[in-house]
Amino acid sequence: MKKFMDEEFLLETGSASELYHGFAEDMPIADFHCHLSPKEIAEDKKWEDMSELWLGGDHYKWRAMRSDGIDERYITGDAAPKEKFRKYAELMPRLIGNPLYHWTHLELKRYFGVDEPLSGGSCDRIWEKCSEKLKDMSARGIIKSSNVRLIYTTDDPADELRYHELLKKESVKVLPAWRPDRAMNIDRDGFAGYVAGLGGDIRDIDALKSELVRRMDRFGALGCLNSDHGLDFVPHRFDGAEDAAFKKALRGEKPDAEETESYKTAMLLFLAGEYRRRGWVMQLHFGAVRNTNPIMFARLGPDTGFDAISGSAGCGEALAALLGKIEAECGLPKTVLYSLDPADNAQIDSIIGCFQSPEARGKLQHGSAWWFNDTKKGMEEQIKSLASMSVLANFIGMVTDSRSFLSYTRHEYFRRVLCSVLGDWMERGEYPADMDAAGAIVRDICFNNAIKYFEAEDSCV
Repeated sequence: MKKFMDEEFLLETGSASELYHGFAEDMPIADFHCHLSPKEIAEDKKWEDMSELWLGGDHYKWRAMRSDGIDERYITGDAAPKEKFRKYAELMPRLIGNPLYHWTHLELKRYFGVDEPLSGGSCDRIWEKCSEKLKDMSARGIIKSSNVRLIYTTDDPADELRYHELLKKESVKVLPAWRPDRAMNIDRDGFAGYVAGLGGDIRDIDALKSELVRRMDRFGALGCLNSDHGLDFVPHRFDGAEDAAFKKALRGEKPDAEETESYKTAMLLFLAGEYRRRGWVMQLHFGAVRNTNPIMFARLGPDTGFDAISGSAGCGEALAALLGKIEAECGLPKTVLYSLDPADNAQIDSIIGCFQSPEARGKLQHGSAWWFNDTKKGMEEQIKSLASMSVLANFIGMVTDSRSFLSYTRHEYFRRVLCSVLGDWMERGEYPADMDAAGAIVRDICFNNAIKYFEAEDSCV
């Protein structure tokens, strides 16, 4: 029986071990999609205790605790910090097979030097050891100790970006990523108020576009080469009535489904053209159904653990149609596609092959296994599907997609899975026993490809 989470964790073969320890283990990190707070980075945030650092804002952990019947008081409620930590610790032995079990113990091992499994019995010892370590930990300290070279945060067009101004002198590149969802979501409550808050006299869609261009210039001046969209669905039809739909929404009236799709398609075409002109990457996340529990949404708001996989019918047809429209109208920018539905892997991998270009190796990317797929199985399936239909060596690799500063261990998890898959192919004779060739692919996927993709090639290693 193998020892729990030793240095050969997830590395089942000699080739996997050699690839990981010889090529992947010490590579820097480029985290091109996360939800870290630029304010907390700029102010070099410190934490009072492990509950604040570990459980505050982490809806992955919250979902697991709810699934075990733990009262909300110990999750997002008013229970004492150590009581919340204890409830999570007591849950831990029951989470066999859940990626949280691995993530939790990797974080304890790498950042706090804790090797024993977390449980109700070890809770007090681990709490005390972590509390002592926390005294010397801070946001920027964690980033630097994790060997991070590039971070893109997620920023709304309305953000003033003052914390990014403060971060310009940091040794680690912390850049804003343009996330215009609130300007896109014409069917959501608060849309008219959001548009009014952008400033100016925005009475039609052309005025909105002009204001967004002005704000994109501001993002670009701070080094932004990256955009991201969270799509409720993949829009691909429009009828020229988007301005009428926009004015309707400004009056406080809710557009119908056809008007909503027309507006969202037209805006995506406009924004994609701007991204292309500026040399920005366009990331599209789709396949989520959000805020499914109305009672808990009213109580806690969004991003609190009540989203799910939508599995929309016709998604592939819609995605191909949208990309085709963008390509015909303005030319696709570099584009990264993520679906929350694992059944979409082959669909995405076949579609990106229709729009590749010599402008860039892997111009269209199938993004890393996302959210509910961010598991050992999910990563393996995404890697194998991409390899079977495209050029895996061009893959830009892992993102944390996290609000937690400790989530950089997910890059280690991904790298171990990647090396396990490649090592297995080598052991089976499906790829030559050429460690230098395979190792170069590993290094590129771990870091170099992302750096080149986001045009920071001076950082390649």
